[in-house]
Amino acid sequence: MRFAPIALGALLLSGSALAAPSPEQVAEAALKAAPVWDGHNDVPEQLRERYRNVIAGFDFADTSGTADAAAGKGAMHTDLARLAKGRVGAQIWSVYVDAALTEQQAVQATLEQIDVMKRIIARHPGQLQLVTTADEAAKAMKAGKVASLIGMEGGHSIGSSLAVLRQMHTLGARAMTITHSKNTPWADSATEDPAHNGLTAFGKDLVREMNRIGMLVDLSHVSEKTMMDALDVARAPVIFSHSGVRAVNGHARNVPDSVLVRLKDNGGIVMAVGYPDFLSEKRRQWVADRAAEEARLKSLWRGQPETVKSALAEWTEARPQVRATVADWADHIDHIRKVAGIDHIGIGGDYDGMETGPVGAEDAAGYPVLFAELARRGYTQGELEKISSRNMARVLRAAEAYSAARRADPPIENPTVF
Repeated sequence: MRFAPIALGALLLSGSALAAPSPEQVAEAALKAAPVWDGHNDVPEQLRERYRNVIAGFDFADTSGTADAAAGKGAMHTDLARLAKGRVGAQIWSVYVDAALTEQQAVQATLEQIDVMKRIIARHPGQLQLVTTADEAAKAMKAGKVASLIGMEGGHSIGSSLAVLRQMHTLGARAMTITHSKNTPWADSATEDPAHNGLTAFGKDLVREMNRIGMLVDLSHVSEKTMMDALDVARAPVIFSHSGVRAVNGHARNVPDSVLVRLKDNGGIVMAVGYPDFLSEKRRQWVADRAAEEARLKSLWRGQPETVKSALAEWTEARPQVRATVADWADHIDHIRKVAGIDHIGIGGDYDGMETGPVGAEDAAGYPVLFAELARRGYTQGELEKISSRNMARVLRAAEAYSAARRADPPIENPTVF
């Protein structure tokens, strides 16, 4: 039987309408075309805290059995199986070390964390590949491997030395957060009283040198003034490897709108974090109320820890814990799109750096749930691809291009401290 062209066209139109993809299908298509490039994962921290970097018996294929009740630790959030289920195609592994270490101790500890993560990557050549450029990442992802980059979390890890910074870059580090939870001698953190009013002269030189060598300037964890100073100096796009936005949750770790609007000119991205305390404002208030109640009880019942424990348990039972959800996570992404635009959004889960991810995406397998929520809110497949990895790839390429253009520039020097 033959159909007239107009009738066939009407039939196809009707069929396509009936077959409109679900949010889950839109998300799956986006993540197949552009797997997640996650800005921050703390597996190296877990290897240090749980195993002291002795990994001969560590099984990265499946970490679901790593809970340690005696040590008060739940199971890890990340393994090869969950990376695959979460559609993770590239990962910046955070070689975080404690911000309370002296700078010299931090330098050694960071070298140890780079080493242990490289050993994990080398152990799984079929699933992971160490990369240092955007082209290498693209090739690894095309081959079905998780392109693995090294990111340093906290400027204390370079011992206030640009020479150490350059050597960390030589070892493969391609990003560094300017601070962690404490100030460095040259930059203010978001979570400590300011000491420098942002970046010192050395801190500004550090940003310039990171741009020159092609290391991404990561502004998660820094104060608003430090963010502003870094944006004043930076000539390559910056990243926030794992941050939310203050307009949705007022935590000091989140990015204010005053900074979001500047990302348009800088070209940088906020990689939306999954940390519950940074997502839900109601949860942030609950956490603060509980901390205040605990302090009040300790003041009332000094030297009576069991009484404090019992009373705090009663308080908690009467006021159940507020939990963040995937919808809260999506709210932050909505706000970044509204203020900065779709080209300035990425993903930085912070898995294995928190107790649990939000309800619905508790571990690294949860990204398809988040992307389905975004699709449900009207994000197109193309927009989802930008968020998942295309924006991050663009940022790294821009940093590499700037560095290549400055290849003839001499290294910035700073005096050695004895």
